[in-house]
Amino acid sequence: MTTCTSRVAWVNLLRRLHFYVGLFVGPFIFFAALTGTLYVATPQLEGYVYRTALHTDTSGDALPLSEQIAVAEKTVGTGLRLHAVRPGLAEGETTRVMFADPMLGPSETRAIFVDPVTLQVRGDMTVYGTSGILPLRQKIDYLHSSLMLGDTGRLYSELAASWMWIAAVGGIVLWFYTRPKRRLNNRFQNRRRVHITLGWLLLGGMLLFSATGLTWSQWAGGNVDKLRAEMNWLTPQVNTTLHGTSENTDEHSEHRGHHGGMMMPDMAMDLTQFDNVLLAARKAGIDAEKLEIRPAKMANQAWTVTEIERSWPTQVDAVAIDPHSMQILDRTQFEHFPLMAKLTRWGVDFHMGILFGLANQLVLIAFGIALCVLIIWGYRMWWMRRPAQSVASPVQTLCQSWLALPLAGRSMTVVVCALLGLALPVMGASLALLMLIDWLRWRAASTVSLTESSAK
Repeated sequence: MTTCTSRVAWVNLLRRLHFYVGLFVGPFIFFAALTGTLYVATPQLEGYVYRTALHTDTSGDALPLSEQIAVAEKTVGTGLRLHAVRPGLAEGETTRVMFADPMLGPSETRAIFVDPVTLQVRGDMTVYGTSGILPLRQKIDYLHSSLMLGDTGRLYSELAASWMWIAAVGGIVLWFYTRPKRRLNNRFQNRRRVHITLGWLLLGGMLLFSATGLTWSQWAGGNVDKLRAEMNWLTPQVNTTLHGTSENTDEHSEHRGHHGGMMMPDMAMDLTQFDNVLLAARKAGIDAEKLEIRPAKMANQAWTVTEIERSWPTQVDAVAIDPHSMQILDRTQFEHFPLMAKLTRWGVDFHMGILFGLANQLVLIAFGIALCVLIIWGYRMWWMRRPAQSVASPVQTLCQSWLALPLAGRSMTVVVCALLGLALPVMGASLALLMLIDWLRWRAASTVSLTESSAK
């Protein structure tokens, strides 16, 4: 066994890990970056494609919400539960009346778009989640989050989010310990400088998107939720049990396939309550132009009116209202959210490209393109330095690099890997698979080395 100093052993281990992450996980990160860029680049396109449903040229006083909803209910017929209403409060905007359809997927609703002035139905389509994205971006979102393969496909995005921060931090640390003392000018070093420069520029974004991506993930996301609950970092939500204090909720539930509660049998509903509830919410300080009214799913529950303006400044206040007395039973105000709940809200909205509007979009588009270039550049560097023989030296494996560490170092890496595997299960499983592949390479390379030594 070749001996080396502790520092060299750590550098060798980090170099092999960084290489493996880039080689095997890089394609998943690349695809997530590419589809994420498409998602944040298309709001304007979506607005153009569905402009007939979203906007109207008519002007005048809007008719009562009850009449608008009645038109929507007539359009869908009987059998679908009224899920929520998003009034068209600004001039030229249509009202969105959403129905829970059991034929649709999780967090999807059927939306009827009604002209609030003429009561003309201007659109009928499926919308998704709290963000209310329309079919074009919904397809991109499914492609980005799950390859359109449902929960099974979500493993890919969780794999990318689990390893991206490791690749980012590992690359920076590796540069710190291996940077040349003097500037070298050759093809490989020039390409390496570009790779490093991009890594530094994208470091903050990679850490942010890795963290926010993990909160949406299927397995690690559950552990994140437990941590946030223990630390009181969950987002407050109004209590709809007619009497009580604010509860906490998860702003990522729409991405995890939840409808936000059990569906109830259809209940007789006086549609004029929507107008009264909206008026009561306005008097209570719900003043955003974008808001959503949700009727109670059960007779002993309150209605909710929630602001859904998630750009800057963020307006996500909410009230729970007794639909009979119009009394405000509970409220949440964003300014009173815990700091971590605010940071989570802003981080998620920045991730989706909606926090700062067009500026947010442009930054994320530049980031996504640069990240794709960074990954391609890394592959190009590997191609330039790829080994001439199919079987590498045992030194070029994680196993040999790990064995070269001092005992304390080996023990520490085992503990860290175990903890990360518990917190990030997809990372743990993929690391075990990676180690198996590396062990097989190590055994093959060691056998070749022993054979060559015996021949000599």
